[in-house]
Formats: sequence, C-alpha cells, structure tokens
Amino acid sequence: MNRLIDMTKQQERIYRVFLYTILAAATVAITILVYLTYWDKIPSTIKLRAGVEQELDFKVPVSGRIYRVNEADVTPVSSLSDHTDKEVAEQATESIPIDFAHKVRVKANAIDTYKMDLKLFGVIPYKNVDVEVIQDKMLTPSGIPIGIYVKTSGVLVVGIGEFENSEGKKVSPAKYALQKGDYILQVNGETVENKKHFIRMVEASDGESMVLAIKRNGEITDIMVTPEANQNQEWKVGIWIRDNAQGIGTMTYEDTDNSFGALGHGINDVDTSLLMNLEEGTLYRTQIVGITRGSNGSPGELTGYIEYDSDNVIGEITENTEEGIFGVCDDEVEAASSFEPIPIALKQEIEMGPAQIICSVTGEPEFYDVEIVEVNLDRDNINRGIVVKVVDEKLLTLTGGIIQGMSGSPIVQNGKLVGAVTHVLVQDSTRGYGIFIEEMLGH
Repeated sequence: MNRLIDMTKQQERIYRVFLYTILAAATVAITILVYLTYWDKIPSTIKLRAGVEQELDFKVPVSGRIYRVNEADVTPVSSLSDHTDKEVAEQATESIPIDFAHKVRVKANAIDTYKMDLKLFGVIPYKNVDVEVIQDKMLTPSGIPIGIYVKTSGVLVVGIGEFENSEGKKVSPAKYALQKGDYILQVNGETVENKKHFIRMVEASDGESMVLAIKRNGEITDIMVTPEANQNQEWKVGIWIRDNAQGIGTMTYEDTDNSFGALGHGINDVDTSLLMNLEEGTLYRTQIVGITRGSNGSPGELTGYIEYDSDNVIGEITENTEEGIFGVCDDEVEAASSFEPIPIALKQEIEMGPAQIICSVTGEPEFYDVEIVEVNLDRDNINRGIVVKVVDEKLLTLTGGIIQGMSGSPIVQNGKLVGAVTHVLVQDSTRGYGIFIEEMLGH
C-alpha cells in the first residue's frame, strides 16, 4: 500500500512538473509573439520637425524615457501629453517619461538628436529609438522620365571563366585571385579608365604577372594575376567585366538648389546584383515610346528613347545609393516642372488609405489614384517600407499597375510628399513597394 501511495505521489509530481513546463513554454511563446507583433509598430528612428508640435500615435503598450544625446545648450524635446510646462522644465535637464500606449504630443525647438529607451508593458526591454529633429522641408514632386547612364570606378568583374591556352589546355588565370563583384581599380599602379583600357593593359603584359588593386566588400587590396595566351596568341585573364550601365527611370523630386532624387533604389549590376560603384553619371532627356502592360507573374515595362549626346543632358548623377540616385539637374528641368513645392510627410504621418502617384506614362506627369495598404515603419529593407495598390482605372488600362521604369514615381498623400515607388510585386502587378521620402533625404 505504501509503495502504491509513493508511486501515486511521484506521478503527481511528474504531472505537475510537466504542467509547469508547458505553462512556462506557453508564457514564453506568447511573450515572444506579442514582442514580435509590436516590434515594427515603432520605427528605430523617429524624425521630428524643428519648432513644430507633432502628435505621435503608435498605439503600442511601451513606455520609457527620452533624453538628449549631446551636451549642446539647446531646448530639449518636450512631452506635452502627460506633463505641465513646469514639470517639463524641471525634468528637461535630465530625461522625460514617455508612454506610447496613449497619444503623445511632442515639440523640439531646434535641430538636435535624442534617444528613447523603451520597455514593453514598462517591463520587457523593447528597443532603443533614435529621435532626430530636422529642419522642415519643401520639395517639388517631379514624375518625369529620365534616361540614366552611369560609369563605374574601375571595371566590375561580373564573372570568372576559362579558355584554351596556346597548348590546348583549359586555363582560368583569375580563378583563385578575383571574385565576382570585385572592382579592378589599378594595374601595376596605373588607374584603369574603362573596359577597353583594361583589355589593352592585359594585352600589353606579354604574359608578365600583373598587380591589380581591387575593391572587394568596401576594402582595397592588391592581388596578382598572370595572363596566359589563348589559341590566337592573345593574352587573357579569363574574366568578364563591365564598366557602365544605362536605363530609364523616374525623377522623384527637385529641391530649391537644383538637386534631385530619383528611382528610390540604387542601380545594381544585373549579373552580380551589387550596388554599382559610381565614378560619374549623367541624366538624359528621354521620351516614353512604348508600354508593355504588366500582369500577375509578368512585370511590364516602359520603353524609352534616349539619345546619349550632350544636347540631351539634363543633369549630373553624383551618388548611387541604396536609397536612390542623387545629383544636380539643369535649370530647364526646374523651369519646366509641372508642380509647386509641397511639404514632406514623415513616416508616422502616413495613413492607410487613398493617395496618388505621379508618373509620365502618357508623355506628361499626371496624378493617378492609389491606396496605401501597408506602412512598415521599421522594415529592414528600406526600399519596401510602403505598399501601394493602383486603383486608377486609366493607369490600370495603360500599364496593368506598377511596371518597370516607374521606379521613383512620387507618392503623394494629403498634399505631402510621402515617398517613391520602388518595385512591383511580381505576383500582383497592381501592387508595388515604396520607400519613405525621409529615407531618400537621409541617404
């Protein structure tokens, strides 16, 4: 009998341990789920306009404190929702409590930087948020088609191959020295100007080893390659290279100093998918001469006619970044603009619902109706923070939705410049991704 009682008690203990384990695991799982659900609700960087009272309404049960990053003597940010002016003044020199479970009104009187340490439910560490107070900005939305030509710094290696040497053996001199995505900047200390120049350097080597200065993953290093003669007695290293790219896109905005932003994404090499290392770039006047309608699973495209001559140059590209291409456009571009400057919209000001995009599928920039169906405030892929759905019947008839060549088309909502179209959703041509305008301005 005693043994039976002991066995029963032991089974009860095992059962309790099992239940506690299941309960603990469920609690952890629920906590992780809640954590992930709320993670994207507040961006890792919040931008505020200097001197303007703004409302932050994230509806997330997180709270914490906001404090200054530097020591400059500038009026600190004020949380106006839960504190009197006297309380704010007393706490300004240290930090101010903030609770995003409720609407929060804030105001910072000068350009500065702050941080917020936030906790979920006031207990679980959530994230550290950077707060940047910026000067308010007015930009002119564009929507004009542009022809793009960019030249790389050095030559880009897009592939490693092999060939038969003078003895009939297959060789690959660069196989263990160079990699796809390398930029060859110099040969034996001499700067590589372009693809033809590099080919001449190899041909002039007479089979002697060449010291190449290459840029790989952002670092410059020297490697050695020894050319070999092919069956035609030509010296080769067995690589495919590229030194330029061209295409069409859409200008997003012009600023008062004639600077511009376009595309909303960088120019990547088609073979390596890497951002091209820009040496110089040019904008050309272009005309849309054809439209291939998009459909689900088959993205369409705009076909443009570009004459690459000096008479058609309308600007200079100075930067090729993940957020787009940037540079300076000619006075005639600004003079011919169809629109007036409008304010920018910060991330937290964007609403789900009606908006418009501007593009030139018929030859002139026009507004077309879209719906903003997703706003991802803290997405890792900065070019896909917004999802828009085309609802304009005219645009759907012309293009089927978002198509290639429309990258950079301005997105406008409530009279503010929200961002730019960047990609089409291949499986649904009526939908496209967009980038926040503050990301383009912060490149």
